[in-house]
Amino acid sequence: MKIKKLLFLGLTVFLMPLLESCSTKKDQSNSPNNLSIEKHGLNDVATQTKVIPKNKPIQISTPPPPPSIHEERKITFAPQSKMRSKDMFDHDGVKVYASPEENTESYETISENKFKSSIEEPLSTFSLDVDRASYSNVRRMLLNGNIPPKNAVRIEEMINYFNYQYPEPEENHPIAIHTTLSECPWNKNHHLMHVGIQGKRIKTEHLPPSNLVFLMDVSGSMNRPNKLPLVKSALKMLLNQLRPEDRVAIVTYAGSAGIALESTPISEKQKIFSALDHLSAGGSTAGAEGIITAYKIAKENFIKGGNNRVILTTDGDFNVGVNSPSELEELIEEKRKSNIYLSVLGFGTGNYKDHQMQVLADKGNGNHAYIDNMLEAQKILVNEFGGTLFTIAKDVKIQIEFNPAYASAYRLIGYENRILNKEDFNDDTKDAGEIGSGHSMTAIYEIIPAGVNSNLIPSVDELKYQLNSNEKEKLLYNQELATLKFRYKLPEENVSRKIVTTISPKPRLLQENEADINLAFAVAEFGMILRESNYLQNSSIDQIINLCKFSNNEEKIEFLKLVNIYKNLKNIQ
Repeated sequence: MKIKKLLFLGLTVFLMPLLESCSTKKDQSNSPNNLSIEKHGLNDVATQTKVIPKNKPIQISTPPPPPSIHEERKITFAPQSKMRSKDMFDHDGVKVYASPEENTESYETISENKFKSSIEEPLSTFSLDVDRASYSNVRRMLLNGNIPPKNAVRIEEMINYFNYQYPEPEENHPIAIHTTLSECPWNKNHHLMHVGIQGKRIKTEHLPPSNLVFLMDVSGSMNRPNKLPLVKSALKMLLNQLRPEDRVAIVTYAGSAGIALESTPISEKQKIFSALDHLSAGGSTAGAEGIITAYKIAKENFIKGGNNRVILTTDGDFNVGVNSPSELEELIEEKRKSNIYLSVLGFGTGNYKDHQMQVLADKGNGNHAYIDNMLEAQKILVNEFGGTLFTIAKDVKIQIEFNPAYASAYRLIGYENRILNKEDFNDDTKDAGEIGSGHSMTAIYEIIPAGVNSNLIPSVDELKYQLNSNEKEKLLYNQELATLKFRYKLPEENVSRKIVTTISPKPRLLQENEADINLAFAVAEFGMILRESNYLQNSSIDQIINLCKFSNNEEKIEFLKLVNIYKNLKNIQ
């Protein structure tokens, strides 16, 4: 027995140091005062580990997140943008990151307007468009470190995003038209014809009562911070602009449509707020069923002489029921006959279906805006409340006849999806755009003056039976570059009214223009650069900045920041 005890004591003395060593190592690895920090290099394959000694202060530095104006901004368009995954630059203290993650956003292909001969095609006809969605969408992409794909850039919507100080109408018409002919900044041999249209501003107390239906997408794709939560906050801002006599209903759709709130007067605002707060996202997207239900409720609560409108909030990702553009178009065209307007508010990133939104707004006698943050929500639903929700003229069309004595060729910048046939101008059954209270709209034509040789005009043989260049004595030299005709209907009328004005052929110098006109030229030029236009000629970023020099427009500063961000992004490609 004594021998066994001696052997046991001997083994204990031998093993104790080993056990204590193991325990010490374990304690060191688990101690809160000793951390193992992994450091990954940009292209490291292996992981390096550094042990910080006990009781030494711990300093952990993390890279700053991109200071985006909304959450979740990882959008890229691989075919158009070839940026490195960790590229970043600083612009005015703003860290802008470039990240090439895949996305499923979709945009309709745009075929750029070409120059047309004033002899062969003297008439240019198009529908008015006051949509502004493209600008805020492009801004979102640039701030997120991505150069937008060409088809996401609709130049007319970028131009019309800005509120220009055009004089308001003084006569019986609710719309005033202002025209200017100027030298062209990107080609000194060309001219730019600027058409500015200003809608009459109606004071809030004089606006008709509203019957609104919020048609809210609550499908699974809306379950992100910059989607349904942002929608709720934006609609609450809108509710605060409404008056006690106005009414609101809420229709939701996911796998199926449902009525979250029957039509309720704004005097019961807390009840409406509560209904919004209880909404959550989940399921597939039965958009068509929701549209049908929303129009049904709007019709049941129709206010004669009032503002009857469905406000759709969605990312456009319809995947149940009617979901092709042609089917949606037919559905909305049928519903608009009820004199109920449609406003489409787009939200979100990654799966944004821009073309679906365009179809709905264009065919629903309405407008389309993209809201990526609360500042944009305030602009659209508070600052421009009247223009967004109250239509003062519908089916607005423009037709311009160019005089070949002064204009050899012309090109409309933008409005590619708004072009009409020349006979559509006098056809009151043809749908066209709407303009809201206080809205302004701008169209810009690039003109090649008569006698200026240009390789931008496609070459064709002279016509045998039509006026040709050898018969200039037959041209009409009457000091009129063009005649502009403008048609519109009042909201509750079905017969159009017409305004006619002429445009002088004498151009101004750029420095003689109003500052807002040159700002519009700058935005158009930036849009052409983003689209990689075939008609850039001598366009440049420096020229864009110079055109904005004297503008006091409140949105100019943000615009110039976007221009410089684009310049920096191009430099890191």
